Amino acid sequence: MSGPSPGQRAPEIDAIASNGRRFVLSQQEGLCTVVYFFPKAFTPGCTAETKMFRDNYVELLLAGANLIGISTDDEKTQCDFAGSTRAPFPILPDADHKICRSYDVLWPVMNVARRITVIVRPDMIIDAVFHHEVQISRHRDDVLRHVNQMFKRSRASGDAPLGYR
Repeated sequence: MSGPSPGQRAPEIDAIASNGRRFVLSQQEGLCTVVYFFPKAFTPGCTAETKMFRDNYVELLLAGANLIGISTDDEKTQCDFAGSTRAPFPILPDADHKICRSYDVLWPVMNVARRITVIVRPDMIIDAVFHHEVQISRHRDDVLRHVNQMFKRSRASGDAPLGYR
C-alpha cells in the first residue's frame, strides 16, 4: 500500500455528492481541488477534521481551491454527516470503495479510507499529499499552508488560477 504521490495523474472522481449534485474532478476550475479522505463519518476524529475544514473553507475558496471530502460511508450517511457538521462543501459516498481503491487509500483489513488529503491541480496532476492519521490539526495546517503557497506562486507568476477572477 503506497498511496498517491505528487506528480502522478489523479484518478477521475465522478459521483453524486451530499449536496445532491454530481461532482466530477476533471471539471473543477480554480487553483486546485483539495480531496480529503477520512475513515468514517460520525467518529470523533473525522467529525473534528470535517469541522476544521468547514471552519477554514472560506480561506480555501479565497485562494481559489475547491474542497471535497470522501469516505466509504453510503450516501444517506454522508448526507446526514454533512448536515450535522454543517459542511458547506460536498462530501462523497464511496460505499463500493471504487474511489478509495483508485487512490490506494484503503486500510487493508478494515476497508475504510486512511486519513489522506490529495491536492489536485486542474490538469489532474497531484501537487501534494498529506497523511496524518492522528494529528488532525497538523493535517489541516499542512493543507492550508500548501494551498496558500500555491496561491502566492500563481500571483507572483501573474497567472490567475483557472476560473478564478
